[in-house]
Amino acid sequence: MAHITGLLLIDAPASALNNLGGIEGERYENSTGVKLIRANDGIYPYVSAQAFRYWLRESVQRTSPSWKSAPMYREEKVAYTDANPIEYWDDDLFGYMRAPSKRESAKAKREADVTRVGETETKDTITRVAPFRVSTLVSIAPVRPTNDFGVMSRHEGDPVPYEHQFYRTTLQGLFSLNLDQCGTFSYRNKTGFRNLDDVRIELAKAKGLHEITAMKSYRLPAAQRLERVTALFEGMAHLEGGAKQALHYTDVAPTVVILAVTKGGNHIFGHVIGANSRGLPELKIDALTEALRVFGDDLLSDVYVGWVRGYAEEERAKVEELAKTEQRIKMSHPREAFQSLTKALQENPNWLN
Repeated sequence: MAHITGLLLIDAPASALNNLGGIEGERYENSTGVKLIRANDGIYPYVSAQAFRYWLRESVQRTSPSWKSAPMYREEKVAYTDANPIEYWDDDLFGYMRAPSKRESAKAKREADVTRVGETETKDTITRVAPFRVSTLVSIAPVRPTNDFGVMSRHEGDPVPYEHQFYRTTLQGLFSLNLDQCGTFSYRNKTGFRNLDDVRIELAKAKGLHEITAMKSYRLPAAQRLERVTALFEGMAHLEGGAKQALHYTDVAPTVVILAVTKGGNHIFGHVIGANSRGLPELKIDALTEALRVFGDDLLSDVYVGWVRGYAEEERAKVEELAKTEQRIKMSHPREAFQSLTKALQENPNWLN
């Protein structure tokens, strides 16, 4: 199965992109902390995969007018999407789990809820493992978060003190997209594989989806599948989001990306970027050349490296130098790297199968 395999860096010069709420034991009750990994070698700020996926969902909706997001429904202590990957692109690429309560009281409440008009009827439990996978975005080096003290003083009387954390670092994340699973929906009676119930199977038939009997699946036309994948990476190229943007405006669009289409889902670029002794990003050129050599047969496409000029220029120069002798490396800006990848997909529709 072909996968889009990628690595990204986000430059966070003074940021608090994912917060955890109050900090126990601090001098003020309204002290806000950032999410941290406490390891033996220090403290690593991070952004959760859930937060990143939220940023991406929101960004895709802004950048792609054709993107179709699934409606959300709430039921006491649970919330879920419409769980209809045929109609909704985020249900297709980001996955879902839907297990409707069969209690009469819950059923009556759903039927009385006017906001659920147009909801896809769900009779049985259905789940979909997301074709799009993303890691936690973690600082490339340990840092000590800064505690910033402030006051609210625009009112009469004593000012109200508050405190929050922020950090300066580079965040790194990995992602992977299973191209075979995009737009392909299984009805196998197995947890994680039963994407369609009887209602959705009938919808697939009505929409004219191709049935793959051997896989017990229905598949959208290649053009529609490619449109969804293209929209996803356009959204990533224009990524926006993050907490505390009014105080610590941070451009979260990737500063560096390394992308390729590979035969398998194992990540071949996971160790090519690290940190030097000053905690700054460092391209491990030997690790990159080794990956190209060892996994050369697994590469279906060129390796698209997007690197913003002005960011870690000495490390960028290493890639430019390698690209002179390594024809598979194509160097550009991150947005152009995403565009080159989607163009390659359009020229090689067989990768989707």
